[in-house]
Amino acid sequence: MTRATSYLSIGVALGVTGALIANVVSAATPGGSAGLSLYRLVFEKAFDNYVETPDPTKMTNSAINGMLASLDPHSNFLDAKALKDFQTSMRGEEFGGLGLEVMQDNGLVRVVSPIDDTPAARAGVMAGDMIVKIDATAVKGLTLKEAVDKMRGPARTHVAITVERGDLKTTKVFDIVREIIHVQPVRSRIEGGDLGYIRITQFNEQTYDALKAAIAKFRSSGVNVKGYILDLRNNPGGLLSQSIRVVNSFIDSGEIVSTRGRTSDLYQEFNARPGYNLSEGKPLVVLINGGSASASEIVSGALQDLKRATLIGTRSFGKGSVQTVLPLGADGALKLTTARYFTPSGRSIQAKGIEPDFKILEDIPDDLKGKVQSLGEASLQGHLKNGTDEQKGSDAYVPPDKAKDTQLNAAISLLHGKPPLIKASNEPAK
Repeated sequence: MTRATSYLSIGVALGVTGALIANVVSAATPGGSAGLSLYRLVFEKAFDNYVETPDPTKMTNSAINGMLASLDPHSNFLDAKALKDFQTSMRGEEFGGLGLEVMQDNGLVRVVSPIDDTPAARAGVMAGDMIVKIDATAVKGLTLKEAVDKMRGPARTHVAITVERGDLKTTKVFDIVREIIHVQPVRSRIEGGDLGYIRITQFNEQTYDALKAAIAKFRSSGVNVKGYILDLRNNPGGLLSQSIRVVNSFIDSGEIVSTRGRTSDLYQEFNARPGYNLSEGKPLVVLINGGSASASEIVSGALQDLKRATLIGTRSFGKGSVQTVLPLGADGALKLTTARYFTPSGRSIQAKGIEPDFKILEDIPDDLKGKVQSLGEASLQGHLKNGTDEQKGSDAYVPPDKAKDTQLNAAISLLHGKPPLIKASNEPAK
């Protein structure tokens, strides 16, 4: 899995605890067996002697969550409900909630991205916001699953979320009415009179078909489309298979991405197939920012390496790790980091991100300067390391209704034959 869809944490019932431990012990190294024996001993002592009768399921859940959290921020244990929610999100099906992609960060919940045209986005929640309270409940101490469950709920019900924003940790409270969320993965329109603008908000099972339909609509519109703008800003990722098909929609041949894990059998290389290019070779600009993660970075990195597109914006998030969903029968599944992504030229995305060809910042209004940020993968506690060449932070995306969309305007200018010499706030374009 390449995203950042809500990274949920869960647990198992006490009834399977003993079997779970026994199965793992049988396959563990001697050191691992000793550690698991210690866990059993601590569990039994605590259960028998704690001042009040503890909840055994909560104890087990916390142990599993802590074990996986010690690996990296993206490895999680999904119980049956969490797995169903995950699958619903990847299929692009409807659910009741706010429309936020979130992940756990240092005991709190960080907004990876608000989904376009959802209650959270319309209320003004932004990428990088740290959720510290849900209604009257402090987030610190909750698992991510518990926090997500508190934000989800029936349509037309209210929930208040308190966030800290930016380096200044400005506090804002949003009173939001839940809705039935249906993720529309692709939105499209004509920009600049003759350019096909395509915004991909998430890589779910519907993305490629929606992209194909958007390009077909351009062709039947009567407009002589001279080029394309692919907007991946604040797209947290999704399915690897869909990112590969999107890249293949703009190229005829070449490597798209490779994955490399701990052992040689985890090496995979994915290449374009002839006959799937929908773009007719027309010029292409890709927009990225600090909220573009995972599958978005696979797409932008491949198109940049293959010299197929010019990238405009700011450095991407830097989530270059592969999560494999390992079924656990009726108990759910384990979502485990098993490999890293590499672009066609061999660049690792992990904790580095993709640098655009033209760095152009948004023209952030004065009331938001210093209050929005995108820290990136390298800033996450316990992230998968990538040597010493890591890149922390990127510039946050401010929605177009909050500021003039300098990045989109630069893309239009470039496709119309004018280099993007736009000056952005705090720093000139390069």
